[in-house]
Amino acid sequence: MEAFSDGVIAILITIMVLELHAPEGVSWTALRPIIPVFLAYLLSFIFVGIYWANHHHLLQLVERVNGGILWANMHLLFWLSLIPFVTAWMGEHHDAAAPTALYGIVLVSAGVAYTILQRALIREQGPSSRLAAAVGRDVKGLSSVAGYAIAIPSAFYNPKISQAIYIGIALIWLVPDPRIEKTIREK
Repeated sequence: MEAFSDGVIAILITIMVLELHAPEGVSWTALRPIIPVFLAYLLSFIFVGIYWANHHHLLQLVERVNGGILWANMHLLFWLSLIPFVTAWMGEHHDAAAPTALYGIVLVSAGVAYTILQRALIREQGPSSRLAAAVGRDVKGLSSVAGYAIAIPSAFYNPKISQAIYIGIALIWLVPDPRIEKTIREK
């Protein structure tokens, strides 16, 4: 499951970078029109990296999987597979509400899918497992999903507010979850 997920995530990053097209001109100013596209790519690269790192850490505490877990993982990968599309749309139309809101819809859906996967893994490992202890109540994860949910309607008021929320959530996730890392070290 981990190797398959790693492969899918690597492909997603490759697809995203293929959406970055070289400018027509040869001066530094020729780069100006693609700055929003690059920034959307950078944000999405960070999000995909965060999901990859947390997925990897999560699976290090897993002793067994079942069919439900495999499908929960596929559910997560489905939402992550939409990130290149919404990244390209938001990058090209960074001042528009619909692309910014759809970006949030994909992020909230990926967050919910990750939570479902996490709970399925904990259910299989047991409520007193090391994984359950490491994850705890997952306040950071649930708060992130709530933040994405707030960002979606905010896009129709001002897309920049939503984008600031997305950036803020990415920033809080840049440091790997210390609870899981601590539990892994205690093996």
